[in-house]
This record gives sequence, C-alpha cells and structure tokens, in this order.
Amino acid sequence: MAPDYGRDEPSIMRIVVASDSFKESLSALAVCQAIASGIRDVVPDADVVLCPMADGGEGTVDALVAATDGRTLTTEVRGPLGDTVRAAWGMLGTRAGVGDSGTRQQQKHADVPTAVIEMAAASGLPLVPPERRNPMLTSTYGTGQLVAAALDEGARRIILGIGGSATTDGGVACAQAVGVRFLDSSGAALPAGLSGGSLERVVTIDLGGRDGRLADCEILVACDVDNPLCGPRGAAAVYGPQKGATPEMVERLDAGLAHLADVIRRDMGRDVGDLPGAGAAGGLGAGLVAFLDATLRPGIDIVTDAVGLADRIAGADLVITGEGQLDAQSMMGKVVYGVGKAAQAKRVPVVAICGSIGPGADRSLELIQAYFSICDRPMAMADALAGAADLLSQTAANVVRIFVNSRR
Repeated sequence: MAPDYGRDEPSIMRIVVASDSFKESLSALAVCQAIASGIRDVVPDADVVLCPMADGGEGTVDALVAATDGRTLTTEVRGPLGDTVRAAWGMLGTRAGVGDSGTRQQQKHADVPTAVIEMAAASGLPLVPPERRNPMLTSTYGTGQLVAAALDEGARRIILGIGGSATTDGGVACAQAVGVRFLDSSGAALPAGLSGGSLERVVTIDLGGRDGRLADCEILVACDVDNPLCGPRGAAAVYGPQKGATPEMVERLDAGLAHLADVIRRDMGRDVGDLPGAGAAGGLGAGLVAFLDATLRPGIDIVTDAVGLADRIAGADLVITGEGQLDAQSMMGKVVYGVGKAAQAKRVPVVAICGSIGPGADRSLELIQAYFSICDRPMAMADALAGAADLLSQTAANVVRIFVNSRR
C-alpha cells in the first residue's frame, strides 16, 4: 500500500519535473518544459522546478548541462578509426533547479568542478560506417582526449558514460591519451591509438608519464552491465559481433583482453578480469579502473547525485517523471526507477508520464503512485512523436487537476 502523503495545503504548490528524454522526439529539457506548461495551465502560481534527467547513456551530457545550468563544449578528437571528429561534452553548472520562471534554487552541497562526457561522442559505433566496422582496428583514443580536455577546463570530477562504443581495446588507447605508455617486447613505446588488434603486443605498462592531474580528479563511470572482461560473457564474445567482429576476430580479441588483464595484474597489482562491468564498452570499464583509478557505478545513481535530485525533491508536493516507454526494464536502473527511489525516500508522491506503456510497467508501482501514457487515442507512432509536446502538456494538466482536487 502506498504511504499516506497527506499534508496541510501549502500557499504555493511545489512540483519537481524530472523526466528523461523521449527518444526521436524531445530532449529531456523539452519534455520537462512541456510538462511544466501543462502544470501552469492548472496552477499558474505553482513553483515548478525542472530537472532534466538521464540514466548515464545517450543524452546524459545534454540532460546534466540543462539541469545544472552548465556549459556545452566541443573538442576535436580522434574518432574510432583515427579520423577527426567534433565531440560535444559538458561542464556542470551551479546544480541549481530550473524554475518555470527561469529562476534557480541553489543546492545545499558544495560544488566540485565537474565534467560530463559520453564516450560515444568520440568513440561510438555510429561514427563508423557499417561497412567499415571492425573492432580490431578501432580505438578509444578520442575518449581519452576528452578526459584531457576536461582536465584542461579545470574538472576535478568527471562523469563518463560508456555506452555505445565501437571499440574493443580494453581502454588502452584512452589511457595513452592521458600519458600512459604501453611498451612492446623490445621496450619501445607502442604508437598512440592502439586498437583491439594491438593488445597482444603490450608487454609492459608505464604509468610514469600519466597526467598528474588525474590524482586529484574523481572519475565516475556510468556502467549498467556486469560483464567481465573476458570469456563467454566478456567484452569480445557478447558485444564484438555487433561492432563487426567475425568469430575469428572475437577469439583473437578475447585473447588480447585476457593478455592485457595478465599484464595489468603483473605490473599494477590489480585484478580487473572478473570485475563486474570490466567488459563494458569493449573493456573500457576495465581500462578506466586500472589506468585512471575510476569507479564504476550505475548510471542513474551518478546522475541523481550529480543534479542533487534528493535536495530538489525534499519538501515538494509532487514529482512528475517520465520516459519514452515505461515497461519492465524501467525498474532496471532507468530514470523512472531513480526518480521514484529518490522521491520515496523523501515521502513525496510520484507520477510518471510516458510515451507508451509496455509489458511489466506495473512493476513501477513499487516506487511510484501512478503512470499514464500521453496517447489519448489510437494514433500512429509518427503522430505521437510529432505531437509529443502538446500531448505531454495535456496529460500533465490532467494529472495535476486530479492531484489538486485530491487535496481539497
């Protein structure tokens, strides 16, 4: 049974809107703005706090920049195949809640200069044409260049989302971009931009030239898989084929990653082979832990902490969240799960407004009070996507009408 959220009627209703994007339709900020418009139609003087959300995957940079009044930057880096790409990333702002009037509410906790990076912007699969996909040849060097750019900008915390990679290089190229050297059997440094097919050449790891600023920088990696580095559930076997690997390539990549794990264990005293999440992004999870002292955490936990969601929710009358489709997977670390968990801890009711409702959506009722689809009639997907903003506003208005009347 849901807890009793009854309370005395406040003079001004405070509603927190914390939604994910609706993919192929609206950004997280645009979704939140549409919901806010519907709220204002019913309660014009409501204090509406917008907190665009993401789960650590695609859209995390945009959501966190918008939610914290941050800045988006663009840096030229090496793409997965060595060509130049312009990769967007962000610096978080004041961690202020965005009000519907444009005002911002300062959060309680102290700021640390924080960057947010999506590795897919530099080393992602969409950057490689289908006919050229080959994880034997791709590298994460560009992701490391983004880490270096964040350090140049003064970041002392880096949030790094690692979904959607085109690579299986164990993170060695990323590490090269911040000064780690990998030596061959003759003691010579291997060239920058090592790929998955080069791992077997790594004999020694030299951290002597690693960027000293990393010692004072916390790196949090949004990682929502528990795959080990090697073996049947490892980076090469599970994710290699979707990146263009043939069975023969998978075997060689897996052997290369196992070899790298052995060298890391010998030279650095770290056993990353069986670390849950080590196999994420072609072994980048393992490489970030080994070479950059990173911490792997569920993406939604990183995001909710970064935007100070618990502080924003405290004292609110209602939270409205949402995502493109609410289904069984929503309770596996998606935005509705994270927002619901944070709101439940503060004893604030939550309603989810979603594009569509799929199988298993009722599992979300463990954390939220109700959910609604924006589709108010049978309609084609194209129509729902095109009209999402108006449909969101209408649904939010109806939700708030029910909520207001229930308090009288």
